[in-house]
Amino acid sequence: MLAQVMSATSLGIDAYLVRVEVDIRGGMPHFSTVGLPQGAARESKDRVCAAIRNAGFSFPSKVITVNLAPADIRKTGAAFDLPMAVGILAATEQVDSGRLSRLIMLGELSMDGSLQAVRGILSAAVEARRLGVEGLIVPAGNAREAAIVEGLRVYPVSSLVETVELLDGRRTLRPFKVDLRRIFSRKAGDYENDFSDVRGQEHVKRALEVAAAGGHNIIMIGPPGSGKTMLARRIPSILPPLSLDEALETTKIHSVAGLLPPGSALVAVRPFRSPHHTISDAGLIGGGNHPRPGEVSLAHHGILFLDELPEFKKSVLEVMRQPLEDGRVTIARANISLTYPASFTLVAAMNPCPCGYFSDTRSECSCTPLQIQRYMTRLSGPLLDRIDIHIEVPAVPYRELAGRAPGDTSEQIRRRVVAARKVQLQRFRSRKIYGNAQMTSRDIRTFCVIDEGSAALLGAAVKRFGLSARAYDRILKVARTIADLQGGRSIGADHIAEAVQYRSLDRHLWM
Repeated sequence: MLAQVMSATSLGIDAYLVRVEVDIRGGMPHFSTVGLPQGAARESKDRVCAAIRNAGFSFPSKVITVNLAPADIRKTGAAFDLPMAVGILAATEQVDSGRLSRLIMLGELSMDGSLQAVRGILSAAVEARRLGVEGLIVPAGNAREAAIVEGLRVYPVSSLVETVELLDGRRTLRPFKVDLRRIFSRKAGDYENDFSDVRGQEHVKRALEVAAAGGHNIIMIGPPGSGKTMLARRIPSILPPLSLDEALETTKIHSVAGLLPPGSALVAVRPFRSPHHTISDAGLIGGGNHPRPGEVSLAHHGILFLDELPEFKKSVLEVMRQPLEDGRVTIARANISLTYPASFTLVAAMNPCPCGYFSDTRSECSCTPLQIQRYMTRLSGPLLDRIDIHIEVPAVPYRELAGRAPGDTSEQIRRRVVAARKVQLQRFRSRKIYGNAQMTSRDIRTFCVIDEGSAALLGAAVKRFGLSARAYDRILKVARTIADLQGGRSIGADHIAEAVQYRSLDRHLWM
């Protein structure tokens, strides 16, 4: 007796079809799974056996062989529990197999036959729509996530018994639907943190506005208590809203990583990730024995905030250089190579010296010049070259802390940022570029043309501060964004001058 059930599993953030083939024949009772099952997939046979019996069905005392095809790709996770159980029931004629070739099903079985939510459902739903299957059977906890894929029927079930009744036609289920408009209704006013809460630091707020408008990486340098972390946590409130395509791609990453909250349908706001400085290479970039997305991918289309940047291991920071440049991460292993998207905005914060008070006029620094130099050299030149904006965050004077006059709100800043992004989207409409930070050298030559006065100013800055070619390009990109914020078609000398001011570390203020 042979039965075949369609399922799917994730490879990177994309899914591929898996045929769960069940063969049952006479002999000494034995249950084996082939097709490179790993971890939870290898243990499925124990859960499937108990679930079938406890759900009131008959489990055959014969030789059972389950093949997960294609057999040359490793299978992980518990999502094959449900298709394996249904395959066994179909092979023993306990369920109607007429619809099995038109449905894809996934789900983890508990011992009592109930279904638990699994990872990677969104990727499976996208693949199911591409294949043109009739629908997708998923655990009830994954229904909202799967239903955001339009044009696909999603049938949520809570147990093996419900699945069998659905396949036999004894239970009628309406496809699950979600309202995408309600999911995308969140606005900047819904954020708990607002820029109007921050007293003083107007020049830093301006730099963060420029960074948000062009998608530029930024590093803030200042003493403890100057507000670096407070400012960073408010950046998501001024970013443009996610488009549907961006939200789908971001949600796929969080779904594969198992970080999508239960019952959630979509990551509707830009992510903000803030890993601790003890994080490992694999935790930041991704990887491990069973490769999974790292923090740089979880921050895709959002913010990656690295507080106390020099405290991170240098090896960890150096592996971040490639995703900062390419917007993706490739994890290569002996038998597999995966690519995860990693188009994020890096926001970093650091003290100017080990004790933190080198640039503070109110506290005396206890560090020697050698200690300061060693501290600063924890950040390599190539890494700093990939950060567009370096901004000093001094301690806030008492009169500004005690002042009651609020600055611009996040909503006001956000409107300016969105207007600048619209200009950039129009500029790059024929390219897959969403902001000035993603411009290539060819784009810079096309869209960042400057007059003789601006060129002379920039040339003097390059000569005086010994800027690299990459830093030169970064200044032009930032100047282009400043011009966009001000509604200018061309880059002027004032735009260049402001962009040069955002290269504090290149100006060797602490060296």
